[in-house]
Amino acid sequence: MTDMRRLASSVALTAALFAVAGCSSGDVRPPAPPPSQASAEPTTPSPSASTSAAPEPDVAVVDPVRAGDLDRTVAVAAVRHLAGVVGPREATGPAYRQAAGWVSRRLDRLGYDVVRQRVDVPAGESWGIAVPAGRSVNVVATPPGLEPGDPHLVVGAHLDTVPQAPGAEDNASGVGVLLAVAEAVAQRRTRLPVVLVAFGAEEPRGPSDADHHYGSRRYVALMGPKERRALRAMVSLDRVGVGDRVPVGSATASDPVQRSLLAAARRAEVPVVADPEQRSSDHWSFVRDGLPAARLGSTPYVGYHSAADVPEVVSAEQLERVGRLVLEWLAPR
Repeated sequence: MTDMRRLASSVALTAALFAVAGCSSGDVRPPAPPPSQASAEPTTPSPSASTSAAPEPDVAVVDPVRAGDLDRTVAVAAVRHLAGVVGPREATGPAYRQAAGWVSRRLDRLGYDVVRQRVDVPAGESWGIAVPAGRSVNVVATPPGLEPGDPHLVVGAHLDTVPQAPGAEDNASGVGVLLAVAEAVAQRRTRLPVVLVAFGAEEPRGPSDADHHYGSRRYVALMGPKERRALRAMVSLDRVGVGDRVPVGSATASDPVQRSLLAAARRAEVPVVADPEQRSSDHWSFVRDGLPAARLGSTPYVGYHSAADVPEVVSAEQLERVGRLVLEWLAPR
């Protein structure tokens, strides 16, 4: 009787093992690969799989961006490279093309779709120095998959300088914060997708408003109707590395973008000063065409538009304040 029980138990155990393994004709199914290697094709669960187990998520959870995600060393390194290595970057010259290529590569490595918009600029006089007609470019970095009609935000900073200035504060500081923000949001969730733009030919080539902001004017001109309706706000980062408070500029009275930036500064505990009627940066190209925009930066400093605008002028602490403010403004709420 004992032998019969042992035999029955062995047979039952063997049958159970085959049922659990889902075997047939002696073949053994290999274990499923980990999620990162699994086929994109849907699979049918085995009949023996537990119906109570929670399904594996198809997409990894992405953390929301926060002010503390800002790495100021990225901004500081950009200021040192652009102003200390590349130097003066007149919008149509070879140094500008070198700088644009460097920024493009940085953004491309972060996973953005990067394009260069052609910007034709006339000859003129830039801060007392004759400059030739020629071609500049905007470097535009878009999150993969963003469609023209998708609601989005734009953060921009001009990359060019007047001919005589290495442009550490004006405006390697803005480009540095732009790159630090780009890195922080590349793998984190923002309240809306963010398009990042390094504008060409912002600096004046004459005395009037029409002799200024060529790159941002070109960007706005190329926006289609869907993209214009989808733009929720634009922020220009221009001269953001000097001082201990962040100027928050508006081109119009009671501007909603300025108010939203001031609110973000309070949440991030960044000291700010409101700067009304501020039109001397790329945000003005958007505002005057009916699009919502504001500016960060504009503290006066001794080296403005001169050979003294070197990396030592720029404060790492101020770059961090501005970057934290921008990230808080971009963060989901």
